[in-house]
Amino acid sequence: MKLAFSTLGVPGLPVPEVLALATAHGYHGVELRAHPQEPVHPGLSPAERTETAALFKEAGIEVLGIAGYARVAAAGADAPVLAEIRDLLRLAHDLGAPFVRVFPGGDPDRPREESDALAAGRLGTAAEDAAALGVRILLETHDSHPTGAAALRVLGPVGHRQVGALWDVMHTWLGGEQPSDTYAALSPYLGYVQVKDIASAEDTVPLPLGSGVLPLTECVDVLCRHGWDGWLCWEYEKRWYESAAPLAGLLGAGRDHLLRLLGEAA
Repeated sequence: MKLAFSTLGVPGLPVPEVLALATAHGYHGVELRAHPQEPVHPGLSPAERTETAALFKEAGIEVLGIAGYARVAAAGADAPVLAEIRDLLRLAHDLGAPFVRVFPGGDPDRPREESDALAAGRLGTAAEDAAALGVRILLETHDSHPTGAAALRVLGPVGHRQVGALWDVMHTWLGGEQPSDTYAALSPYLGYVQVKDIASAEDTVPLPLGSGVLPLTECVDVLCRHGWDGWLCWEYEKRWYESAAPLAGLLGAGRDHLLRLLGEAA
């Protein structure tokens, strides 16, 4: 498996410094949080996109994915959601990223079946744009659809190879789902896996990998047992928790921890 980290852990850090961290600590790729608060977002000019792609290529680091904030099950008109996804797809294409992350974002007061159908319809439409650009849209296990079983209710009806799943291990755990069950639900669709660690369900301040309660050993074990060889991406949520330790000082030990888990599971 290849290892990456998300720029959610290094808020606002310029791309050259992000790449220096990845290179220094042995990571193969970076997931880019696509937001105006960050150096990389859909508002970049063509020249800025070309420059960013060149920096990654020169460093030998891959752009794993563009982590967007489109909410495919959100109430309202389809057009703004689809436009947001298309902007993310074009950014991913220009940077050479294989994946775009979207959220479910369903209304908790709406019948579950309606949210599922809304998300599936939008993803099915966006899948054609994704295919044309050679990018895959990944629905993250998050908010209204935190488990593999919940995501499957959307992904199954879509039935398009350009639409898949992003497994966030914290949300499936918070949803009460075992790693083996998550993998069984998502394996036909799985793009990559976001790893992280926290102290408890009530205390979600990010911790160094291996120092919290999330079932990282079990997740890696089930992936290895089934021969899955994709990406593990450390999503350290420093952007949301100012009190969290800086990610830069944790990256080396985090990489070592993941390699240790992979070695033990092999």
